[in-house]
Amino acid sequence: MEEDVYRLAAQRAIEYLSALPSRRAVPRSGDVEALVQFDSPLGEEPEPAERIVESLASIGSPATVASSGGRYFGFVIGGTLPAALAADWMVTAWDQSASSDAASPVAAALEAVSLHWLLDIFELPQATAGAFVTGATMANFTALAAARHWALARQGWNVDADGLAGAPPLTAMVSAEAHPSISKSLGLLGLGRGRTVVIQTDEQGRMRPDAIPDVDGAVIICAQVGNVNTGSFDPIEAICSRAAELDAWVHVDGAFGLWAAASPSHRHLLRGIGGAQSWSTDAHKWLNVPYDSGMAFVSDVDALTEAMAMHADYLAVGEGRQPKHYIPELSRRARGVDIWAALRSLGRSGLAALVDTCCRHATRFADGLRDAGYEVLNDVVLNQVLVSFGDADATRRVIAGIQEDGTCWCGGTVWHGRTAMRISVTSWRTSDEDVERSLEAMLRIARHVSTGPVPG
Repeated sequence: MEEDVYRLAAQRAIEYLSALPSRRAVPRSGDVEALVQFDSPLGEEPEPAERIVESLASIGSPATVASSGGRYFGFVIGGTLPAALAADWMVTAWDQSASSDAASPVAAALEAVSLHWLLDIFELPQATAGAFVTGATMANFTALAAARHWALARQGWNVDADGLAGAPPLTAMVSAEAHPSISKSLGLLGLGRGRTVVIQTDEQGRMRPDAIPDVDGAVIICAQVGNVNTGSFDPIEAICSRAAELDAWVHVDGAFGLWAAASPSHRHLLRGIGGAQSWSTDAHKWLNVPYDSGMAFVSDVDALTEAMAMHADYLAVGEGRQPKHYIPELSRRARGVDIWAALRSLGRSGLAALVDTCCRHATRFADGLRDAGYEVLNDVVLNQVLVSFGDADATRRVIAGIQEDGTCWCGGTVWHGRTAMRISVTSWRTSDEDVERSLEAMLRIARHVSTGPVPG
């Protein structure tokens, strides 16, 4: 029966989730090598769905990275809240195309509710338009497409109708510490990855407003809240003040840092955020919803819809908010439902506690590593920690040892010429016990690196 395979998949998924607290942060090499079993010729005859699910569970599950667990501290990846995961299962069962209220009334309705809640949480103008997309890269692209339209329209040029050939000059300014998704988005928009004006930053990676130059023509300034290495916040209020002098559009990349607005203890880091014109963030980071889920917010609704709207005689249009007019895609899954479920399950107090707890864990990591004699390279203002274990070679060996050990997972980076290990605490699952267990592993491996081979 059809229902049997669904029950089997749910059972195997629950078994996987139940094992997360005790499993390694990364798979063993043998489990990865076993993936070769999937690489077989496509059979001539149909295969039972139950056998396919069992194959995924027995071969695929052991080879996953436990990024939904409590001891994964790489790449600013959150876990998945139970309500959000369950909602995602429902979304998959519904199999809705979330392009319009005609295609899916429930998807359009819950997206609109989620947008209202998010604007309130982030303290953005309630008339702001929102786009629910795949992640921060596409969110940046979407917001910057609106910025491009606005900037050139003010010079009498309709870029969406006439393209960029012959268009008036448009200067994009980016932080020297901008995330690469910004340069990728500018490249996709035809503004050139290599034609940007790079604004210098301070020792924590914050953009210096006094370094923003005078330029002729239209200007877009790309700022950042939540530096991917240090967690630092650009001084948005001062940047917006300088932008007003240039009549520039300010876009804020807030992939994870924008969520600091949910915490009374951390929202001061976002002072002046409402003075920008567009913002981007991820829900699959700090809101802990399933991949993939990003959002763009644009204060100029017309600029966004002129850049993104899609019309055709066969596409029915209702009277409410039509998601297809705010996003690059037409066909897509109903991501707003997961966000709605996550926000409803947490409430304001739960969301604030999620942010504050992750920040407290980051501070504990920094204190423990510093007390053991290792150098913490950043001011820990949020959920990011950068630590050096000596010279570049020693630090790389510690990182490799930690990754091989499997107790937790942290990645490496280079910060202002220094090789460092990067710790990002973003999961609702991370407990005090997870932090202490991970810290013990880090210190144990670091000590062995300084005295001899890291134990296997």
